[in-house]
This record gives sequence, C-alpha cells and structure tokens, in this order.
Amino acid sequence: MNSSRLTKLSESLKGSSQQALALNAGPSLVYLTGLHFHLSERPVVAIFCADHAPVIILPELEMLKLADLSGEIIPFLYGENPAGWELIFQQAIKSLDLDGKRIGVEPRQMRLLEYGLIKAGVPGADFPDASPLVNNLRARKDEDEIASIRKAVKAAQSALEASIPQIRIGMTEKELASELVVQLLRAGSQSDLPFAPIVSSGPNSANPHASPSDRKIHGGDLLVVDWGATVEGYISDLTRTFAVGEVDAEYRKIHQVVLEANAAGREAGRQGSPCANVDIAARSVIEQAGYGKYFTHRTGHGIGMEVHEEPYLRGDNLRVLEPGMAYTVEPGIYLPGGNGVRIEDNLVIRGPQAECLSNMPRDLRIVG
Repeated sequence: MNSSRLTKLSESLKGSSQQALALNAGPSLVYLTGLHFHLSERPVVAIFCADHAPVIILPELEMLKLADLSGEIIPFLYGENPAGWELIFQQAIKSLDLDGKRIGVEPRQMRLLEYGLIKAGVPGADFPDASPLVNNLRARKDEDEIASIRKAVKAAQSALEASIPQIRIGMTEKELASELVVQLLRAGSQSDLPFAPIVSSGPNSANPHASPSDRKIHGGDLLVVDWGATVEGYISDLTRTFAVGEVDAEYRKIHQVVLEANAAGREAGRQGSPCANVDIAARSVIEQAGYGKYFTHRTGHGIGMEVHEEPYLRGDNLRVLEPGMAYTVEPGIYLPGGNGVRIEDNLVIRGPQAECLSNMPRDLRIVG
C-alpha cells in the first residue's frame, strides 16, 4: 500500500462529490496498493473511502498476495462457485454503508461483471465517472516513477540499436518485430510489453497503427518502428523512421519536416503552458510545409503505467503541463498510397522546461 498516494486519494474524495472509489484489477489499483491481479473470470474489486480502511473483494486463491502488504486493507474472500459471489460483494459493500451514495468508477476499466456485483449490493447508489479524480493523481509522476520511465526508455533504445544490424532487404516486418521483442527482453524489459511493436514498411508505413505483416522490406522503403519497454511497471513509447537504402526525394523531405516538427513540439513543453501549445507547435511546422492534412492524430499523450494516459497533447486541450507529467511528442506525415514518417520521443516536465528522456538519433538513417 502506498500511504502517500492513499492520503492524496482521501483528500481528493473529500473535495469531490463522490463518497467512494471502486477499482477493479488494473493500473490504478496497482498505483494505490501495489497489488497486481489479472482481469479474469474471477472478479477483484477494491473500494476506497475517505475515512475508512479500504476493502477488497477477491478469490480465496489470491489471499496470499495480501500477506506482505503494508497498511490496512480489509479482505472479503469468495470461493470458486459464482453463486456465492454476490453475497460476499454485498457484505463488503454494506460494511461501508454506501447505499444511496456516489461510488466513482473508471468507465474504461470497470467491466459489467464487477459493476453488476457492486450494484446488487447498493441498488440506490450512483456510479459517476471517477477518471478525472484518478487521472489527476496519476498524471504527476514522483521521482521514483520518473526513474522507472527513464529505465524503460534506456531499455527500449538499447533494444532497437541491437536490432538495427539485423535489418535486411527481403526480411518481413514480422521477422524484424520478433527480433525487436527478443532484444527488448534482453535489454531488461518485462515480458508484458506496453504494446506489440509496430514495424511497418513502404505503403504500410502510411498507416499510423499498422500491425507487422508478412510484407518483405524493399529497397526504397521508409521503415517505421514504434516500440517500447516496460520496467518496474512503467513504460516507454518511442518511434523512429529509417530509409531502406536510397529513398525518393519526397520521402526525405517529409522526414525532414517531421524532424523539425518533433523538435518544435519538444521545445514547446514548458511548465504552466497548455498541452495545446505542444500540438500547435508541432502541427504548425507540418502545415506550413503543406502536409497538414496528412498529420492525422494528436501530437502526443501521457505515459506512465499505461501507454496512453493523461495528459493528452492535442490542439484543444487547455490543461496546463505540471511538474512530473510525462508524455510523448510524436508528429507524423502519412501519404496515402505512399510512405509515412513518425518520430516520437518521451519527455517529462522537470523545472521550467520539459526534459527529453530519449536521445536515440532522429535523422534519416539508412538501413538494410
């Protein structure tokens, strides 16, 4: 249990219209308690109130995970027969006197399975979106969290550098992706990567979220690699674009434009500035070069325990950048029927200016 985070949560609940927060297995539960559970057919729910020890409903087989937990948490255990689960949930929830109260949940995380079991115990309760409350806690990373992200960046960069010499004309995107996964593990990443690496070549590189395919890498391709590592539960998320041999002049041009947009976006990250400023700075470079309609996504997103979290770097987001916020800057240009370019770095607000955690070369390196 992280006492300082639980104290901040208690203070946030007291200042909100919610009397409790219900979390099922996932990053926010790990953030507050250090408890890791898989989302499975056996539900796990922890409920936090401002002036009461948290309770947790979990299967009997998971009880040992609480043995070395620091801080108080009250367990309610159930067996393998689902017919008895609702009664255990009711006992846990009634112990907190929450019927008719407002119990915050994370809509992107809470499943109907857990929601139904909670609701049955408090039929008069409301379940508002608690995402803003939770996100405000998680968005500002402490020094330990930043150190973990820094390690994840280092592991990711080392893994791709080790993979680059293996790139050959004729190898498939899947083959390169598999080599990169092996190198990520060798570089110290946990096996639960933040996402499956994106390796996209030629026309596939014009799809920002392409999956590695059986397409063979050809001379003249642009090659986009979007990858990351997980270290101590925190992630990195990087992208570099390479030239496979000599490429067309326009591809060299759009790479240069994206390179300049990336630099502008990194420079725009300042404490107290709106997130929108980062997007505007990067997007303006691409628009002025005549490629604005080919930059089809936001400039960045927060990183931490998840690959996409607060804050989001888009042109209409006026939330200000605060100390400890970690995020990506990843402008791109994607030419339909042609090739695409993206260059992505990881930054954190430390002092007046953002610090860039990634330093892998961004120029158009020739591979293959």
